[in-house]
Amino acid sequence: MANVKDLQFNNLIKNLIKEGFLTATAAQKHYQDSQKKNISLINYLVTNKIVDSTIIASKISIEFGVPFFDLEAMDLKTVPKNAVNFALIQKYRVLPLYVRGSTVFLAMSDPHSFQGFEEIKFSSRLNPEPILVEEHKLAKAIESILDTAADTTLINDLLDSELDYIDISSYEDDDAKVVATTVDEDAPIVRFVNKILLDAIKIGVSDIHFEPYEKVFRIRYRIDGVLNQIATPPANIANRLISRIKVMSRMDIAERRMPQDGRIKMILPKNRAIDFRVNTCPTLFGEKVVLRILDPMNTQLGIEKLGFEPHQKKLFVDAIHKPYGMVLVTGPTGSGKTMTLYTGLNILNTDERNISTAEDPVEITVEGINQVNVNPKAGLSFATALRAFLRQDPDVIMVGEIRDLETAEIAVKAAQTGHLVLSTLHTNDAPQTLNRLMQIGIEPFNIISAVNLILAQRLARRLCEICKIPTDYPESFLLQSGFKKEELGQLKFFKAVGCETCSHGFKGRIGIYQVMALSDKMRALILSGGNTIQLAEQANAEGINDLRASGLNKVRMGLTTLEEIDRITLEN
Repeated sequence: MANVKDLQFNNLIKNLIKEGFLTATAAQKHYQDSQKKNISLINYLVTNKIVDSTIIASKISIEFGVPFFDLEAMDLKTVPKNAVNFALIQKYRVLPLYVRGSTVFLAMSDPHSFQGFEEIKFSSRLNPEPILVEEHKLAKAIESILDTAADTTLINDLLDSELDYIDISSYEDDDAKVVATTVDEDAPIVRFVNKILLDAIKIGVSDIHFEPYEKVFRIRYRIDGVLNQIATPPANIANRLISRIKVMSRMDIAERRMPQDGRIKMILPKNRAIDFRVNTCPTLFGEKVVLRILDPMNTQLGIEKLGFEPHQKKLFVDAIHKPYGMVLVTGPTGSGKTMTLYTGLNILNTDERNISTAEDPVEITVEGINQVNVNPKAGLSFATALRAFLRQDPDVIMVGEIRDLETAEIAVKAAQTGHLVLSTLHTNDAPQTLNRLMQIGIEPFNIISAVNLILAQRLARRLCEICKIPTDYPESFLLQSGFKKEELGQLKFFKAVGCETCSHGFKGRIGIYQVMALSDKMRALILSGGNTIQLAEQANAEGINDLRASGLNKVRMGLTTLEEIDRITLEN
């Protein structure tokens, strides 16, 4: 049986006994009980309320020369969660409080956590400095952080040592696993590619670019719509990296003269799956590869998080709940059209509805929705899929994009005959969409009888709530930008700064929308052959915000910057 002198933190226990907080017999018993439960003696004493946590913390602070801090004074929203791997936070019972330069300050209640500092230092590439806190407050804070980051935890639980064993398969052949193992002769390449993919998922990247040049090889992430260079591996390993990606996506590694398409499925803990759409394109110095990350979790954000203003949200929800008619979403590539459509489909996805989609390609799979990949080479076009849908008793049809007259005519006919049709077009704003339909060949009387709502959108980068700071603009500039003189004294503007939790002062994106329902006056204007300018003027007269006006509202709300709205609404 161990004696008191053999206990962990001998001086601390001696002081607690000396000052009457414990007896020697009780200390011995508590030590044995803590060993049975596989927790430290300090944790056991606090958890079972044998010694007050404040007393324990003050004694440890003196004993080990570690500064003491009241964790309740800390706003957990400002905690740099990604500074330390979540698995290490759980393992060593520490919590990153803030990062200064190359140092991360870690809250801890038990000096036994010191033994994990080397592992934390290796994993985070930061120098850990301890700050003492009370155990019960630390436990509550860690639980809160892990709960709010449950989905991220699934990924961050994967330590560097596990990178070789990520389960990856071709999308086309789930049974043919391409699992990376350490016996692979290209294990470093395998690990590097796996880490690039995992890091991209962790920080919310939408696309990964692998770009070979004559003397360098560049890897870039598209974060919140903007490309950022994240690595420049040696140019002489470019072919091996690209070959690895082609093997993962079941491409022909010998074919380097023609573009190829493929898909990768990555299986993460707790059966979470991430799909990557892969495309290669031959360039002067090798094949460029771009991966689009397709995370099903992104379609489950809920309509509240898309960025609709209240009246815009009502118009959209009302339109998708109509039994028939057409809802069109328009905008350039990367403007979030698919997100908006799938948010609507998720609202409609019930056992009472038959929903079918035709897409090129299907980006995100959703249980309960019948999804079809169009394949023009095999004769399966949008129009062919639509005809098939109409024979299968549909309630809701989603067409990935209206590109030609045949598809447009079938979609309009479906909307006129008792079906709700959702689709996209590539136009700059809502009024231009009506003219685009006429240019394709749809008669005006068919447009006004089929179309219920047109929604134009862009994505603006959202300011980081932690580091954004107030800023001022000249009054003349604000008036020129579209603000009214009488409101300037009441508005507060912000600018991006940048911190360890965001990307250049921005974190995530928010939708900017122009939501236009067809009024009687607008229908009359369409029938009389009105052009885009006339339609835009009528929309403005009816109080429909264009994209610029909607963007300025986001600036008024402090969600983004005026420069960001200028960037995405320049054409307007």
